[in-house]
Amino acid sequence: MTISTLDDLMAVLEDGKSTDDGEALDALAHSLQCAALLGESEPDDVELQVAGLVHDVGTLLAPGRPTTHANTGADAVVGLLGPRVAALVANHDQAKRYLVTTEPAYLGRLSEFSVATLALQGGEMDGSERAAFEAGEHFASAVALRRADDAAKVPGRTVPGLDAWEEPLRRVAELRRPGRGD
Repeated sequence: MTISTLDDLMAVLEDGKSTDDGEALDALAHSLQCAALLGESEPDDVELQVAGLVHDVGTLLAPGRPTTHANTGADAVVGLLGPRVAALVANHDQAKRYLVTTEPAYLGRLSEFSVATLALQGGEMDGSERAAFEAGEHFASAVALRRADDAAKVPGRTVPGLDAWEEPLRRVAELRRPGRGD
């Protein structure tokens, strides 16, 4: 499924309130926390913040598919939010694999659900996978997104609501309009 308008995207994200994937938060609360954390750590990178907001949209579109949710989400938003946001969404599960591989203590920071999906997503990276990931254009941003993703699971954390993201989403989508130099 392709999400072609901001209204459609907002509706999909809003549907995340009714999603229970075994985590402590519903999908919308998790996405809002992730975006807010990236807003704090990377205040000048609106595309990264938006990627944090939409990183699990693939789970909302095709529930129960942890091995493909990242690519499903990337494919759904690329036309609306651009290739960088889509690349970050596509790589957030690979960034988890990378961090587990390079930081042995990282596995202990993952939620039970995230540990279970790690095995389905390929587990630790081998040397060639690691080198390819590190050489990727969006490597550092994908790792930042992953760290925010894992930290964005605190019940009761107060963050701005979905309406606060309408303008940042509009700005990122505006960059995708024809005639804007892409």
